[in-house]
Amino acid sequence: MASELPENPAQLAQFGHLELIAHQLVEGVMMGRHRSPFKGSSVEFVEHREYYPGDEIRHIDWRAFGKTGRYYVKEFEDETNLRAHLLVDASGSMAYAGEHVSKFQYAKMLAASLAWLLLSQRDAVGFATFDSKVREQIKPTSNRDTFRRMLEILEATKPGEDTGLSAVIESLLPTMQRRSLIILISDCFDDLDLLAKALQRCRHARHEVAILRIAAPEEEQFPFDRPTQFRNLENLDHRLLVDPTRLRKEYLRQYAEFVRGLDKECLSLGISCHRLLTSDPLQKALGAWLAERMESRGPRR
Repeated sequence: MASELPENPAQLAQFGHLELIAHQLVEGVMMGRHRSPFKGSSVEFVEHREYYPGDEIRHIDWRAFGKTGRYYVKEFEDETNLRAHLLVDASGSMAYAGEHVSKFQYAKMLAASLAWLLLSQRDAVGFATFDSKVREQIKPTSNRDTFRRMLEILEATKPGEDTGLSAVIESLLPTMQRRSLIILISDCFDDLDLLAKALQRCRHARHEVAILRIAAPEEEQFPFDRPTQFRNLENLDHRLLVDPTRLRKEYLRQYAEFVRGLDKECLSLGISCHRLLTSDPLQKALGAWLAERMESRGPRR
């Protein structure tokens, strides 16, 4: 049963195959929920038509009334399937584990769970792993058989080269022909100006974007207090022995500045950016994000 899943992400990673983890997590998170956290993002505006008695007042376009003095209602068309793209960061920085499960291991379990949840709703799911470039890609499909291919890729993938987040998004955009939900699972370590431009292009193309930013507690707290050798996970030959106590204040300042900058860019673009710590129980972290998503959309009628 889903209730038997261990809460510790490191123990969860050892619980079984990724498919089993995904199934159990989704079952536990969605138990008792009657609405999908995803449906509705593909509602398309079709046209205006004149208001007739009996039409719902909430559909009246008051801006059009202000311009014309006449009542018009907006008509919408619900697409039967949502199209989602899961973009999973497999760059070197995602290999960091500290005292917990690695950021990439956490991202794998999260991506597998979201893929299964979307496919179980008969939505179309696309998928890509990347570092400095796209490594593997699957086009959106609602075929559940593709789920196992996604899991095979996730299981076989090892965090690799430098981050190329903004360039990867730019390269993937032309392949997203229809309006979609883009779910980016990453630590988002990239040049913020370049990343903001790439995200802006996504929004201009009318895609919805949700960022699940994976962070390790050590990255936020910098708890090191003895001379420590730090290794660049995106360039393993680069090592540096430093006194952490002398670096802590400046490191925490720069990290906080990065987070504030990312949050500010996302807010200005209407993008959801949700932080998940690798020490957080995955079922609770995932459940909190899905609940937040449903609340922000309000009840559907």
